[in-house]
Amino acid sequence: MQASSVTVRSVKQTVSSAEWELRVNLAAAYRLVALFGWDDLVFTHISARVPGPERQFLINPYGMMFDEMTASSLVKIDLEGRKVLESPYEINPAGFTIHGCIHAAREDAHCIMHVHSLNGVAVSAQREGVLPISQQSLFVLASLAYHDYEGLALNPDEQPRLVTDLGKNSFLMLRNHGLLTVGSTPAEAFLHMYLFEATCAIQLRAQSGGKELIRIDEAILRGIRAAAAQVTRGQGSALTWPGLLRRLDRLNPGYRD
Repeated sequence: MQASSVTVRSVKQTVSSAEWELRVNLAAAYRLVALFGWDDLVFTHISARVPGPERQFLINPYGMMFDEMTASSLVKIDLEGRKVLESPYEINPAGFTIHGCIHAAREDAHCIMHVHSLNGVAVSAQREGVLPISQQSLFVLASLAYHDYEGLALNPDEQPRLVTDLGKNSFLMLRNHGLLTVGSTPAEAFLHMYLFEATCAIQLRAQSGGKELIRIDEAILRGIRAAAAQVTRGQGSALTWPGLLRRLDRLNPGYRD
């Protein structure tokens, strides 16, 4: 079933071609998060840095569901969360607390995806966190960090600790809270989140069996990055993104508006 979209005036002629392409891919990422069931109504965010020298970003309009996001409805803001392009929508003032500090600290973090998926939150509440018990978990563990829960993301004093905990990693487990990934593109951040969520789902199912779990040898974990590059032929998310967009075009088109 196709989701209905909120009607928003097109900004395609107002922004650069590079920004428009980013808007399309970011809107697609939002709809895919909904399609895969990782959304939490309107209460999480995916942000992406706009190409160009200005430090400007795209983020979801507060109150719009993920499955109705469009390229034109995304709100363009600066590092302080202030709108820099006219939009009828506001953003969640707490929503950019996490995203803003990571964008400021990590030049390579062009896209940041944060979800409250049920499997992710469940594993984030486990003291040991992610266990090396599946092939998927190896990709996550190769670049995983943890950040302890400090309450709702409203306190700017938390930002330096968040940045320090993330470091140069691609995966961040927010204890008692959820999952966060960073990537050079929305496609890469989405692929990271797919692996992260799958890892958590598999772990919970394995634990529910009530039997002793087999942990993967540390030596295999150390070699996973080279193996991953070989399996994906160095293309990573570029290998899966076109197919994901085709699936979205079949099930929930309209994100390009």
